[in-house]
Amino acid sequence: MSYAQETGRDTPYARLKHLGIVLPDAPPPIANFITHVREGNLLFLSGQGPQEVDGFLHSGKVGADVGVEVAYQHARLTGINLIAVMQQALGDLNRVKRIVKLLGMVNATADFAEHPKVINGCSDLMVEIFGERGRHARSAVGFGSLPNNITVEIEAVIAVRD
Repeated sequence: MSYAQETGRDTPYARLKHLGIVLPDAPPPIANFITHVREGNLLFLSGQGPQEVDGFLHSGKVGADVGVEVAYQHARLTGINLIAVMQQALGDLNRVKRIVKLLGMVNATADFAEHPKVINGCSDLMVEIFGERGRHARSAVGFGSLPNNITVEIEAVIAVRD
C-alpha cells in the first residue's frame, strides 16, 4: 500500500474532490426496474444516461446532431451517474474492488464508427477515480435509438469487497 493510500489521499473521494466532481443523488429508474442488483461480490448497475442534476437529459443522434467531443462529455456525465449509483448501493466507494465491465451504447447514425471514442468519456473517468481498479473490459456499440433519445447509455458490472 502506498503512502497516499495509507493516508487517505488516494481514495475515490479524494480523486473526485481533486477533479471538482460532486456526486449527485443517484438518478431514479425511468421504468419498471431498479438501479442495481447485488449478487455475491458482483454489483450489476442498470443503464444510466447523461442526466444533469436538474433532471435535464442530453439527447440527439451522435454523428448528426451531436459531435464526438460533446458525446464524450455525455459519457463522462453518465459515468458520474454510475458512480452515484455505486455510492447509493455500497455506502462507500472504497468498497469498489474493480470496475469489471462496461457496456456503452451510443445513439448513432448508421454510418457513425467512433463509438469507442465516445464511451472513452466514461472509461477515462473510471480510471481517474478508481486508478488501476477502474480499468475494465468494455463493449462500445451503436444503436438506432435509445430511451428519450439520449445520446449514450452505459451499464456496468462492479466487483465489491466486503
